[in-house]
Amino acid sequence: MIEDLSVRDFALIDSVSLEFGPGLNILSGETGAGKSILIGALTFLLGGKGGTDSIRTGAEEARVSGTILLERGARAARAWLAERGIEPDGDRVLIRRSIRSNGKSAAWIQDSPVTKAELADFTAELVDIHGQHDHQSLLKVGEHRRFLDAYAGIVEEVAAFTELYAALAEKRRSREEMNASERERAEKAELLSFAVTEITEARLKSDEEDELAAEEQRLSQFERLNAQIEQVSEALGHEGIVPALKRARAALETAAGIDSTLSATLARVEAAYYELEDLSAVLRRYRDGLSFDPARLEAVEERLSAIYKLKKKYGPTVADVLAHAEESARQLERLAGLEEGRATIDAEIAELERRVFRAGSAISEKRKQASAGLEKSVEGILRTLGMANARFACSLAVREGSETTQVSGPYGFDVVEFLISPNAGESAKPLARIASGGELSRVMLALKTVLAKADETGTLIFDEIDTGIGGEVALSVGSHLRELSAGKQVLCITHLASIASCADVQIKIEKTESGGKTSTGARAVSGEERVAEIARMLAGDGGSAASVQHARELLARRAAG
Repeated sequence: MIEDLSVRDFALIDSVSLEFGPGLNILSGETGAGKSILIGALTFLLGGKGGTDSIRTGAEEARVSGTILLERGARAARAWLAERGIEPDGDRVLIRRSIRSNGKSAAWIQDSPVTKAELADFTAELVDIHGQHDHQSLLKVGEHRRFLDAYAGIVEEVAAFTELYAALAEKRRSREEMNASERERAEKAELLSFAVTEITEARLKSDEEDELAAEEQRLSQFERLNAQIEQVSEALGHEGIVPALKRARAALETAAGIDSTLSATLARVEAAYYELEDLSAVLRRYRDGLSFDPARLEAVEERLSAIYKLKKKYGPTVADVLAHAEESARQLERLAGLEEGRATIDAEIAELERRVFRAGSAISEKRKQASAGLEKSVEGILRTLGMANARFACSLAVREGSETTQVSGPYGFDVVEFLISPNAGESAKPLARIASGGELSRVMLALKTVLAKADETGTLIFDEIDTGIGGEVALSVGSHLRELSAGKQVLCITHLASIASCADVQIKIEKTESGGKTSTGARAVSGEERVAEIARMLAGDGGSAASVQHARELLARRAAG
């Protein structure tokens, strides 16, 4: 359960601190007040997306934090924390997340830094968020399978099947390569063999190119190099700096014998003399070793040219050329062993096909068994949501196969599609063809309710679940949300007073302007303030006597119910 939320400098929110309670928490406010911004901040805290555009104008950082109470059923969340050595404070954990204007973001659970993915993984065990347009996923047939698998409790089993299916697909691709014509394989082998031979015979070394380039530069500019070294040697040599410094050293040695304060200076001159004398010797040896070899220059240039051609053919660098040779050798070995491996891979494919068939058949059977329960549960909830005559159906189309194999996809043999008949006497048809926006919202609410009862998720968040509904249907939705909140914490944004009146906690979202800046604030309302907010939701005018009286009656009925 989410106990509190603190938001600072997020979008239009300057600073907001809220406390949520168990049961049904309603967020209300005028259109554009920032209700969805608050849900956006909560989504960000739970590991959702968040960019620098989330930072309030003029601020350097957006920060969101919240306390989550780990209830008795949160076994998976407790295990997640234990695996990472994170200790709850009693049964509570503090979650924090921030993003700076330079794009850097950070997240913590208690005092332990975590990644965005880790944060989302942890909170997914505790909170389920249904966004404004999530009901549109019901229009995507591919999403229907996920709902049914979640209800059937086979999500992990289907994931294992997907891995098995991928392994079979990979083996089949390898088998297809084996079936390529002998001529194609021979041509490929010839090209690979030529590349391996050419690169191998070149005897490339990883650091050879730089050494050759340096040698080529010395040989090609020999005369200039020799002249410069000769000039330096002369400057240091017989009539140069070293003899002069030697004479200066002798004179200073005599002077130091007279005035001992010159001893330190003498030591420095002696050090300079020995250093330059050694340097002169080094340069003489270097000069004496210089020689110009036209044949060697030609050999170096030829070697560099050969390396350049290999790089142009096989890669931008010598390392790439060598890697190409290794890969070509591996492919040659693979081609050579194709015939030997044909029987082995055929046996592996046959075994994988048997395993896929067994696993897929088991999944299909579990989906078939679960579909009846899902249909009954959804229809039962739809009846409480103003769709008393609706029929909900899970269509499972299974492709025909042989006794040991089955035409399959990555998630099994079934094509799952939800059908609905909103009115009595109508045949069930695809949701996308006949369901209105309001009906889709109610079907999604029913599915979320059914799935919530089947898992340990303690908090459900609905962002404007009232899309496309009103009147008696809104009353039914409100009653259903209240019933749902008896076993779960529910947070819900709504524009409808008939839903808001069901709340255990009602939070009003307000937009204000001050000093040329717009801010979104939020606070819990009760007593007369809540009456005024319900009255505003009823008539757009929280001050009229009629709307206030209506609000009192609505709240009284809900309290009595």
